[in-house]
Amino acid sequence: MESSASSHGSRLGAARREGERVTPLELFFDLVFVLAITQCTALMAADPTWSGLLQGLLVLGVLWWAWVGYAWLTSVIDPEEGAVRLVIFAAMASLLIAALCVPDAFGGLALTFALAIGFFRVAHIALFMLASPDDDALRHSVLGLAASTAVAVLLLAAASLFDGLAQGALWALALLLDMAGPYFFGTDGWKLVPGHFAERHGLILIIALGESIVAIGVGAAGVLDFGMGVVAVLGVSLAAALWWTYFDVVALISARRLSEAPVGRVQNALARDSYSYIHLILIAGIVLVALGLKTTIGHADEHLHDVPAFALLGGVAFYLIGLVAFRLRHVQTLNRHRLGLAIALLILVPVATAIPAWTSLAIVVLLVWAMIAFEHRGYGPSRDQLRREASPAHQEPA
Repeated sequence: MESSASSHGSRLGAARREGERVTPLELFFDLVFVLAITQCTALMAADPTWSGLLQGLLVLGVLWWAWVGYAWLTSVIDPEEGAVRLVIFAAMASLLIAALCVPDAFGGLALTFALAIGFFRVAHIALFMLASPDDDALRHSVLGLAASTAVAVLLLAAASLFDGLAQGALWALALLLDMAGPYFFGTDGWKLVPGHFAERHGLILIIALGESIVAIGVGAAGVLDFGMGVVAVLGVSLAAALWWTYFDVVALISARRLSEAPVGRVQNALARDSYSYIHLILIAGIVLVALGLKTTIGHADEHLHDVPAFALLGGVAFYLIGLVAFRLRHVQTLNRHRLGLAIALLILVPVATAIPAWTSLAIVVLLVWAMIAFEHRGYGPSRDQLRREASPAHQEPA
């Protein structure tokens, strides 16, 4: 066993993580990400056009990939040890600045946003370097990540010199190259605590679902009538349904699959694909739903325009498609019920522009809960057994 001095000898640097539970500091850190998600919804709500929708999703992608880096980081180091805590606080400050820039990230605050994200990413790389003094494989992966990060931040900074299509193209290129980085420098060198990694992504999904509920309150703007009350109840019912589809069985089974995967390349690739990549689809779907709910509660008896209608129905469809991809990556089976409902919701988008907004929301809620009931019936007694076996609290006898 290592002595106390040796195990904490790097406190001025970075101590390796030992436990699997998410720490209070990580939850505190994620609160800033809540604001960033809310700001993405606000950006799209302020410009409810297809270009505004695309801008909001691009910003969300950049913010998500920046957050994902810290999820991997805190699966390697203890965020509450030594100077790491202070660097995390500094990173939170830069993320807050970036979040405040989001509504004008394609305007006058474009360069400020790029610089804030740049500092956030540099702090992440620096902490990873401190965590890998004697780990050549990890350091090689970190250096590759540093290269893709530098390219992405430089492209975002360059995008501030343009507007319109050219600016959007540079943003899209920056995000594409940044997220494609792990495919170029591989996954062998990364270290992972599976239980922590899965829990961290589950918690951020809950935070995003909470933002969809916040959007209802923002859309109501301090006013409440019968129609708004109906939309509010339906909105919470939809958020609860989205929670159910992930946390009832999927999250538990997937966390177990990740823990049982062979350590190294296989486990890291599974974590990268299913959590770092596919969870972006889930988060994007929730943000779109939040936009739809925010619009619906303010115009419950009116017809939704094409963009808010797509946000509401298409957001749920994106979320379901993300769950289908998540299951396919983990257990190599296709959930046809969820995929079928996602396609049906996309087909119904034009219908949602011709009926009252609250009716569109009611139809979505009814369809999702009907799917859940059908799946629950299909699971039968095996569902409880699956939950018992996959629960983190379940322990095999020694």
